[in-house]
Amino acid sequence: MIGQTIQKVRMRSAQGSVGGKSIRVRSLIIFAGLLLLLTSSTVMAQGFPFLPPPVETVTTVAPNGDLNPYGVAFVPPLFPKGGLISPGDILVSNFNASSNLQGSGTTIIDVVGQVGAPSPILYFQSASPAGLTTALNVLRAGYVLVGNFPSPDGTCGSAAPGSIIVIDRNGNQVGNITGPSIQGPWDATLFDLGTTAKYFVSNAVTGTVVRLDLKVSATGGVTVAHSTQIASGYMHACDPVTFVDGPTGLVYDPFKNVLYVASSDDNAVYEVPNAAETLSDHGTGRIIYQDPAHLHGPLGMIMAPNGHLIAAMNDSINPNPDEPSELVEFTVTGQFVKQFSVNPAFGGSFGLAVTTSGGVSKFAAVDDNVPDILVWGQLQP
Repeated sequence: MIGQTIQKVRMRSAQGSVGGKSIRVRSLIIFAGLLLLLTSSTVMAQGFPFLPPPVETVTTVAPNGDLNPYGVAFVPPLFPKGGLISPGDILVSNFNASSNLQGSGTTIIDVVGQVGAPSPILYFQSASPAGLTTALNVLRAGYVLVGNFPSPDGTCGSAAPGSIIVIDRNGNQVGNITGPSIQGPWDATLFDLGTTAKYFVSNAVTGTVVRLDLKVSATGGVTVAHSTQIASGYMHACDPVTFVDGPTGLVYDPFKNVLYVASSDDNAVYEVPNAAETLSDHGTGRIIYQDPAHLHGPLGMIMAPNGHLIAAMNDSINPNPDEPSELVEFTVTGQFVKQFSVNPAFGGSFGLAVTTSGGVSKFAAVDDNVPDILVWGQLQP
């Protein structure tokens, strides 16, 4: 099965093209092999839940008072050392300023090494109100990408389309990705190949998902080689409580070459085929999970080491007072596995992140009601 999977990746790589140029076969095979080493120890555990109780909680309030943590990202093992952040660190982006106006936050904080400490470390601060979203990702070449969706009055109706801010390892903004393909970047995921990357972004303003084919250089920064809208038609609308409801959580599976999309307003999770190579729009894709008993507006989403998907619930869609701020674990074939509440009140769950190394995993999820981050450490997948 594993050999067949790598063979499929090889075939897709040889057949796929972006802007007339073939995706490099060798890079994809090497990356698939590395990913296989990280996940092979967990293949047999796919029938068991991943979610246990959390072990630590850490405040996410920035030194300037920023609130409402949204995005969560682990700094990957190959990230260059010598900057403000290091491999294994956990980054958190803030959507609100100390005024608690939505779309006004300016900071990304680093909470690693702060377990039990009174305050987080500041990694990045925007010069102007930005509203940093769940679209927080780290390139192993030494850059952090974060979406912003700024609003002058805290409402979605007056918000700007936003952009993707590119930040170096020392916390300096070195780029800004804008244009018609970026319309309220609400979440994002990366398929990182080192010198290139497939970067998938969900747009809350338009209900679409775009793939940005990135070129990455340790000295030349991050540039967009091509931009392709690969999915559309997801329900989207401004919401006075949650700011906006639309397509949010994205998970890319390189073995299947599919993108999973958690869409809050649709209250469903979709699968978009041929995600890394397609040059066309696949609409919403195919529904893989639609469960009114457990889904309450899925937001951020990750794939656990056991192959299950875990999505955070926003509670503005199909709310259940007995299931507030849930993290819901389910299989890619649509079977409910387990759920866990991060807060006894509605609206606490949002961004999620997971990393696996040496046969153990770490998982992190924000509780933006408090606000803090919950960290599960040294898990045996």
